[in-house]
Amino acid sequence: MWGGRFAEGPAAVMREINASIPFDKRLWQQDIAGSKAHVAMLAAQKIVTDADAAEITRGLDAVAAEYAEKGVPVDLALEDIHMATEGRLAELIGAPAGRLHTARSRNDQVATDFKLWVRDAIDAVDAGLQALQVALVTRADEHAASVMPGFTHLQVAQPVTLGHHLMAYYEMIGRDRSRFADARKRLNRCPLGAAALAGTGFPIDRHRTAEALGFEGPTDNSLDSVSDRDFALDYLMAATQLSLHLSRLAEEFIIWASQPYGFVKLPDSYSTGSSIMPQKRNPDAAELVRGHSGRIAGCMTALVMTMKGLPLAYSKDMQDDKPPVFEAHDLLALSIAAMTGMIETATFVAPRLRQAAEQGFSTATDLADWLVRVADIPFREAHHITGTAVKLAEREGLALDKLPIEALKSIDERIDERVYQALSVDASVESRSSHGGTAPSQVRLRIAEAKARLGLAA
Repeated sequence: MWGGRFAEGPAAVMREINASIPFDKRLWQQDIAGSKAHVAMLAAQKIVTDADAAEITRGLDAVAAEYAEKGVPVDLALEDIHMATEGRLAELIGAPAGRLHTARSRNDQVATDFKLWVRDAIDAVDAGLQALQVALVTRADEHAASVMPGFTHLQVAQPVTLGHHLMAYYEMIGRDRSRFADARKRLNRCPLGAAALAGTGFPIDRHRTAEALGFEGPTDNSLDSVSDRDFALDYLMAATQLSLHLSRLAEEFIIWASQPYGFVKLPDSYSTGSSIMPQKRNPDAAELVRGHSGRIAGCMTALVMTMKGLPLAYSKDMQDDKPPVFEAHDLLALSIAAMTGMIETATFVAPRLRQAAEQGFSTATDLADWLVRVADIPFREAHHITGTAVKLAEREGLALDKLPIEALKSIDERIDERVYQALSVDASVESRSSHGGTAPSQVRLRIAEAKARLGLAA
């Protein structure tokens, strides 16, 4: 490859450190697509003959068929997927192969291939996230009125419904999908034709290649075109945020599946056993999703550090841009699939959820609200009265709604029997009917809206 300039070949260690073919072979479909678009443009612009272009296209199709059947051979001497493909093309069609690289560089070639790959990855992630949202909405619909404890600080706070809780994750995943969509829109400009860094003197048509590859248009600065990896960072940052949401959901399943909670039973297909304790059913799939979030965040950090301080335009450091993206994508795909499967197949233990909601004086706020609404007591005073009632209930070992009316009146004489209508967990969730609240009526409205967005039957 370097025969005109270098008298000697690379040292063995140089050949190994310089080669990216072991990992960038994943770009072979994008590389073939980019090359076919490029040579079609060269022929249309009369830069290569139609006969040479047809032979090159035929050869590229043959190379693609080989890759699809046997995989991409790893030859460190050929360095990367671009040279591997061009080398095999030359073996198949001879001299015309040498015209393919006219008016382009590996710098704009790899930027184009990588953008195409990330764009495909975003589409795959979005499809997976839609399936996860469908699972969340479907299970939320089943449990729109199933009462469970809502937590703050992992302490029982107020009753909510399981449907409301699951729909919270639907909202998170919706924001994740919007981040990936934004990243896709930003990346959708084609670097091909920027050449090494300064553009080319050949009369190329960059708009033609951009359109052929599904881009909105060509990039507008050749220096930025070959040195930009914002699209990879956008992907990794969106992936990191998503992985945090998946990790939070996984953590809930881990806690809920433990015996002290008993909120959910995970199926055998998403659990593992113990090598020594026969009774164990471990939520390992959820734990691995939780663990993957750290690795995905590490991939994001790795590329941030790689790009930090690089001057324009291309530097060889940027060869290390792909492994963290590939690793994060693979981990993300597994995590999405695992969480979707767990949501779809988990058995939620509604009686246990209700029992837990009835503990911890979860309707204390409802008592304070009743004092404000019915007895016309300022909220801060009502808060103090309620705190006294909770203290009494705790001392007597009773739930708030089991305290005798005489005991409540001894705290404040403005309390009467009507208060019991507000102290059940069902009354509590029914009362939270503000927009976005946990009242089953509100939850069902949000579910209906989500089904419409997802194209599900009402």
